[in-house]
Amino acid sequence: MDLGISGKCALVCAASRGLGRGCAEALAAEGVDLVINARGAEALEATAEAIRAAHGVQVRTVAADITTEDGRAAVLAACAQIDILVTNAGGPPPGLWSDWERADFIAALDANMLTPIALMKALLPGMIARGWGRVVNITSGSVKAPIPQLGLSNSARAGLTGYVAGTARQVAGKGVIINNLLPGIHDTDRAASLDAAKAKAEGVSVPEARAGREASIPAGRYGTAAEFGAACAFLCSQHAGFIVGQNLLLDGGAINATL
Repeated sequence: MDLGISGKCALVCAASRGLGRGCAEALAAEGVDLVINARGAEALEATAEAIRAAHGVQVRTVAADITTEDGRAAVLAACAQIDILVTNAGGPPPGLWSDWERADFIAALDANMLTPIALMKALLPGMIARGWGRVVNITSGSVKAPIPQLGLSNSARAGLTGYVAGTARQVAGKGVIINNLLPGIHDTDRAASLDAAKAKAEGVSVPEARAGREASIPAGRYGTAAEFGAACAFLCSQHAGFIVGQNLLLDGGAINATL
């Protein structure tokens, strides 16, 4: 299927590895030029070179912390015109409700709620003026089924979901479509970190911890960055114009819910 977005330009955050890279790769395969961001310059440049070689698109890199004002300013300064925005930032650390103080919540909100909102506020006006745009926010399956040890993430991502629910409906009539992708467990560095935390808490090996988590997924495995990226690319396509303000769960069936 031709997604109809060749020649567009996308900003993909946290794109040097994991789900962000999966999204960048899938968009590049459709002929989309990229501005990609991550904190680590070396990994980011390696990713950019691999994407250029594989897909022949233009890829600009900005090594910066997207969760800071200076980082966002640097990224936005590199963007002459952005048609597609994919927001993404690493989740806050797991813990217990008694572990977290106000500063922990503020940091989580800055990274996983206020940063995507700031990027949307900066880029939506241009999309509206051109009459076309796509935004995909990578949030978490915890929006639909909160994960006890991820209370910081649960809180921040739920706030972003509420913001998108209203904003998406305000801009859809102007050709700008906003949706959220909710990953379950995918084979990324974040999953490895959570596997290690589970192993430590339960006194088992990391492979045993992973096997236990895989057993909780009806698909029987972790997701891949490539299949996540394919879903992202479709939501960014010309065919997704009637999908507005939705939360698409990609979790292998792990959350057992009718809706």
